[in-house]
Amino acid sequence: MVGDDATRTLTTRRDAITCGAVALGGALTGCLGGGGSATEPAETTGSYSVTMSPAGSVGFESVPERVFTVFPQYLDMAVALGRGDAVNTVYVPEMSGTTMSHYYHRLDGVDLAWDGLVDPLSDGLSKEHLYALDSDVHLADPAWASTQTNWSREDIAEIADQVAPWVGNFYSGTQATPPDGYDDYDYYSLWDLFGKVAQVFQEQERYEALARVHDDLVSTIQADLPPAEERPTVVRSTLAADGSSFYSYHLNKPGYWLADTRPLGAHDPFDDADWGGLWGTVDYETMLEADPDVFLHLWGLTPNYQMDEVRQSLESHEVGSQLAAVENDRVYPAGMRYQGPIMNLFQIEMGAKQLYPDRFGAWPGYEDGDHYPELPEDEQLFDRQRVADIVTGRAEGE
Repeated sequence: MVGDDATRTLTTRRDAITCGAVALGGALTGCLGGGGSATEPAETTGSYSVTMSPAGSVGFESVPERVFTVFPQYLDMAVALGRGDAVNTVYVPEMSGTTMSHYYHRLDGVDLAWDGLVDPLSDGLSKEHLYALDSDVHLADPAWASTQTNWSREDIAEIADQVAPWVGNFYSGTQATPPDGYDDYDYYSLWDLFGKVAQVFQEQERYEALARVHDDLVSTIQADLPPAEERPTVVRSTLAADGSSFYSYHLNKPGYWLADTRPLGAHDPFDDADWGGLWGTVDYETMLEADPDVFLHLWGLTPNYQMDEVRQSLESHEVGSQLAAVENDRVYPAGMRYQGPIMNLFQIEMGAKQLYPDRFGAWPGYEDGDHYPELPEDEQLFDRQRVADIVTGRAEGE
C-alpha cells in the first residue's frame, strides 16, 4: 500500500529486480541500479523472464513487492494471485475497490484494503509520481502510456530503465489499433494476460487452478445454452448523465472487455454498428429500433450509478418506456469492462442468470450499494469455496 514508500528518495532502487531487453522503438532498457530496501525482500525464486507484447522480454531476479497498476483488471489479477497487498495504485479507487469488494465479499478470506490506494490518473499520468512510488513493476501498457499527456517513448524507456519495467497490454481490451510505432503489437485474451501476470508473480499454479474454474464455468454454460434462434437480443449500454442518450458497447466482438458477455452467445442488435471507437452514442429512437429483450447497464454494480434511478429514467421517458426490456422488467446491472479473473467469474455467472433464467436460475435482484447477491449453493455456477481456497493459498499442494 502507498505510505512512506511513496516519499522515498528517488535514487533508492530495489536491487532484487532487473529489467531485460524491452522493445521500445529499438531502445533497450538497462538494469535497475543498486540501493537499499525499506521492506523485507520477497522470497527469491532465481532469475526469470516474462514476455508480453508490447514490452517484450522483461527479466526479474525476484518477485515484485511494490506493484503499480492503472486499470483494475491488473489489481484483480494481483488479488487472485495472493499479491493484492503489493499494489499501490488503481484507477478511481472508490469505484474500483468498492466494486471488487462486492465480489470478494462472497469469497471466504478474500478481501482488499483499497482505501489506501491512490489514483494514478487523478492528475494525469505523472513521471514524477512513478519515480516517487518506486514500484518494482508497472502493470501497465507502455504503448498506452506513450499516448498520455507529456509522455514520449523516451519517457517510457527512462521509467523502465530508472524505476521498473512495464508489463501490460491495453489494446487487447477491444483489439483496437495501437499507436504508431507498435506494428508488432500482439493481442491477448483476458486469461492469457492473467497467465502472463502470474509469471511475473511466479504464481503459475494459482493461475492454472483458477483457469480450470473458468473453463468449467464457460463449458457448463455453453453446454446448456438454448438454440441460437431462441436466445434473446441484448444490449450493454450506459445511460448518459443527462438521461438523453446511451453509451453502447458490443457483446460479442473480440477483446477482453467483452470477456463476460461473449461466452453467453446472445444476439447483439448493434453487432453491425461501426462506431469508429470503443463505443457509440445511441439515442432513444435508435435504442427503440433495436428494442432489446434485455438491457445490461454497464457499471450498474459500481457506486457510480443507482439502478433504481436508471430504471425510473427509462420508465418515465416517452420512448424508453416502450422498450421491451423495460416493459418486461429486464433492465439489469452489469459490472465493469475493466475486469480481472475473479470479476470475470462473477460477471459471467451474473449474465447467464440475467439472460437465461430458465436455464441457469433467475438473477435474484440487486439493491444499490449491496454486495454481489448471495446465492444458494445449488444455484451457484462456480464453486465459491474452491476459488477462495485457491486465492488464499489453502488449495496449494492439491
